[in-house]
Amino acid sequence: MGALEVQEGFTELYGAEPEGVWAAPGRVNLIGEHTDYNDGFVMPFALPHVTTAAVARRDDGVLRLHSADVPGGPVELRIDDLAPQSDRNWTAYPAGVVWALREAGHEVTGADVHLTSTVPTGAGLSSSAALEVVVALALNDLYGPDLKGWQLARLCQRAENVYVGAPTGIMDQTASACCASGHALFLDTRDLSQRQVPFDLAAEGLRLLVVDTRVQHAHSDGEYGRRRTGCEKGAALLGVDALRDIPYDGLDAALAELAGEEEVTRLVRHVVTENERAERVVSLLEAGDIRSIGPILTEGHASLRDDFRVSCPELDLVVDTALASGALGARMTGGGFGGSAIVLTESSGVPALTKAIEQSFTDAGHRTPRVFEAVPSAGARRSA
Repeated sequence: MGALEVQEGFTELYGAEPEGVWAAPGRVNLIGEHTDYNDGFVMPFALPHVTTAAVARRDDGVLRLHSADVPGGPVELRIDDLAPQSDRNWTAYPAGVVWALREAGHEVTGADVHLTSTVPTGAGLSSSAALEVVVALALNDLYGPDLKGWQLARLCQRAENVYVGAPTGIMDQTASACCASGHALFLDTRDLSQRQVPFDLAAEGLRLLVVDTRVQHAHSDGEYGRRRTGCEKGAALLGVDALRDIPYDGLDAALAELAGEEEVTRLVRHVVTENERAERVVSLLEAGDIRSIGPILTEGHASLRDDFRVSCPELDLVVDTALASGALGARMTGGGFGGSAIVLTESSGVPALTKAIEQSFTDAGHRTPRVFEAVPSAGARRSA
């Protein structure tokens, strides 16, 4: 659905024209998984799939939210009544953004919002971050706080952490707000410094496929939070502010200090080695050697599967089948427990590889996965 259709949907719902239309993308994380809440390195890029919002201001303290993708009419809320973890529906994400803006001292007196999205939900592609960022950008433009992309990302993270109650890091919101077309975003999550790294797959005869396993997951459940708590415990036991502070060449000594803490040891090993993998990928991309990142992606999957233990049989099946079918590299992406995997392959290999993955799912009795090409795309922007 394009900007015009969203505008028309808004007018039909609310009886007036919107003041504008905005879009914010989902993302794929190339490397750097479960490092963002450990002050580490991540490297996402934006997808062409976006959440689109038509928005107009109100001055009566009312927030009306509607999604073309959810049955039913607009949900009406009073912004003075917004309170953390008071809403377990999809509306918690945009309402949380309004709450976070007001908590930060920015004036928002109400809004009418009409939304639609092409970002797959539950696929580990940051559909919730896209929803938060598009509403934040629209209100930023309409109400004039003049916040930068990274500042909007911080507000959206606070909305998800505090209002929704999901203990996510800063990567997803920053990717949606700040990515650039044709590039991957190398982000230091400690100080939010960013580097746009050229990532032109087509020029090298390559493709990056996303394989949505259609296995649903929820970040706000106990498993994600348990791993975050375990990482914090590891940092405390090692006397550092965050696992980011453990250097790769000091990993063996750090693990020796954790003797007897088997689960924490695994978590620490993943985070430290994943940061090193992210740095290797950046060096290769900046040197123009995209093909050589394939084995590093596969290393990352093994670490997520064996040390962090957030993979699942369907994700492992994608990776194993892709590698057996000639892929250069593959790994799960996102928080885990379902969602998607990415596959780096020669362009010529896409049809056979896609067929092999689909057949492997059929043979295993799984639902047919959704396979599509991931093209590094633009971050959040006003579209009308």
